[in-house]
Amino acid sequence: MAASPLLAKADTSIQEGQYLVTAGDCVSCHTAPGGKPFAGGLKMANQFGYLLTPNITPDFTTGIGRYSKDDFYRVLHNGVNKKDQDLYPFMPYVAYTKVSREDSDKIYDYLRTVQAVSNPIEVNHLDFPFNIRSSMIVWRELFFKVGAYKPDSSQSAQWNRGAYLVEGLGHCSSCHSPRNLMGAIKNSKAYTGSVIDGWYALNLTSNSLTGLGKWSAEDIARYLKTGSFEDKTTVLGPMEEVVHNSTRKLTDTDLLAMATYLKSIPANSSLSEDRKKVDATYLTGTRLYVDNCSGCHQSSGRGIKGVIPPLAGNPVVMAAEPNDIVKVMIRGIQRRDGYIAMPSFASRLSDQEILEISNYIRSSWGNGPDPNTSITLVEKIRANPGM
Repeated sequence: MAASPLLAKADTSIQEGQYLVTAGDCVSCHTAPGGKPFAGGLKMANQFGYLLTPNITPDFTTGIGRYSKDDFYRVLHNGVNKKDQDLYPFMPYVAYTKVSREDSDKIYDYLRTVQAVSNPIEVNHLDFPFNIRSSMIVWRELFFKVGAYKPDSSQSAQWNRGAYLVEGLGHCSSCHSPRNLMGAIKNSKAYTGSVIDGWYALNLTSNSLTGLGKWSAEDIARYLKTGSFEDKTTVLGPMEEVVHNSTRKLTDTDLLAMATYLKSIPANSSLSEDRKKVDATYLTGTRLYVDNCSGCHQSSGRGIKGVIPPLAGNPVVMAAEPNDIVKVMIRGIQRRDGYIAMPSFASRLSDQEILEISNYIRSSWGNGPDPNTSITLVEKIRANPGM
């Protein structure tokens, strides 16, 4: 007997919803370490305290089992939960408001099929007065604009698809943009890079020095699929999880669309290619690099093709902030994408020596960033390398 058209339509909606949930990387935020998928409990902290992410499984008591499609769309589109409470912008509803009602319904259909988990979460652990939800009234008035994505008729269908994914479900600006004192994205510096969980989320603008200006759209799409830019760099920190749980599972067509949109973001950075670098520790850094690093990364920073990544021209090295380089020296890095593992140098190098090597490689071989590694940053990362 032929399947019912209604059942076939429901199955399609669920499958498409699963893909959209993957595009939004919902599992990464709504799954605690060692916890059940989507059952919440992940700690998310900032200068105002921390929240635990909520349970979004279809459990009726502790999850979203009692949510209707209208309730769910209100969360994404308006940033308001079923209790009529304003959500905190840890939940990136500033981006999710751009998601269409049709896609919201598909996401809802899929989430109704995941395993229901009883996991009560006390979400709010913010400091006073930010723990008072009414404080969000002013924030929303200042920084939140409700509205689904509207295609730009002057751009191609590919560009618009990319914009919808990057600006909406992908919420890329949430990590890659600096924020003001009230925790809102600085729109004038959107996508220019920002520190998150102690790592530096790279500049995604077309800036040719610190951003994606020298990457092709195909390079970006391949990086999102594989987590690697061949002979240049690999993903680090939170971006590893994004690639593993989200972007590597997206279609090549969507990844190229996202890359096409990212390539169109204008350069907007306080950094300048012709700025003057001043580094009094350069000679000391040279000696330390030769003694500790050149055996693998070579004297010119070129690395060994397919075995050891280069430091010359590596986007991680050239980021506006040196967090990633310092963390890699202190923590080491596991084998990945064919590259061999790098050991931790925490016991071998002092904080000052790590500072000097970091500043040396950031200002050598044509790399452009200022040698701005500070002893305070190194001490902070050594004290908490997992931050």
